Amino acid sequence: MSNPQIHQTQIYKDTLDALNHLINVVAKLRSPNGGCPWDLAQTPQTLIPYVIEEAYEVVHALRSEDQEAIAEELGDLLLQVVLQAQIAKDYGYFSLQEVAEGIAEKLIRRHPHVFGNVAVENSEEVRQNWEKIKAEEKGESPEIAQLLSRKLDRYHRTLPPLMASSKISVKAAKAGFEWENIEGVWDKFNEELTEFKESLETENKSHQQSELGDLLFTIINIARWYGLDASEALSGTNERFIQRLSIMEKFANRPLTDYDLEDLEKLWQQAKKQLNQ
Repeated sequence: MSNPQIHQTQIYKDTLDALNHLINVVAKLRSPNGGCPWDLAQTPQTLIPYVIEEAYEVVHALRSEDQEAIAEELGDLLLQVVLQAQIAKDYGYFSLQEVAEGIAEKLIRRHPHVFGNVAVENSEEVRQNWEKIKAEEKGESPEIAQLLSRKLDRYHRTLPPLMASSKISVKAAKAGFEWENIEGVWDKFNEELTEFKESLETENKSHQQSELGDLLFTIINIARWYGLDASEALSGTNERFIQRLSIMEKFANRPLTDYDLEDLEKLWQQAKKQLNQ
């Protein structure tokens, strides 16, 4: 009979070997002696779009529940972590070791119910402890840490705009910034739509952007009232648009750019009909 502990130790060793191999590959790519010109030219800032792109591709794979795709996309995201750490090491800032040690210590510190003697009853108490410890780490008083503006600003700084707006909308509503009924939300929508249209009659781009943002935020609030996820909704629309465009290209006998608007509309309706079937 095999020893489970020995088996687990071997898995742990194999995982570390694989991570070391990746670290060495990235180090070689960044080496001034025989490395890759593209990798050598990268900075933490130039890689920002790739970090965002890979994170979204992981999300897409997770939604598809395609395990092979999930593993591949997690690998691409892991590459971004290792590459950022390698660049930081090249600059003498920090290393991947410090990154790993830092997050491990943070997890231990913020889970005293697992690694310490703190007792908790449920996940809500875990969350409260997490927020309290986090505030202490930042040197904030519990009162400052609990300010609504602090929480909402964190969403604004760390999440994509649409997701951030959804989170802000939910938190603000729980704090009392809420309409009495859905009619009030629709009234606000019509008000913001009118103001946006009026802004388009001016030449003030900043004002137009501001009014567009207000309109979008109101639509997100409408989605919340009806229990809808704005990010999921927009993602679905993007996917359907691409699917219809792909079918149009199959129906077309020449590039779509060679068609006029009337013919494009016919192809669009054909594609839409096929998808509905």
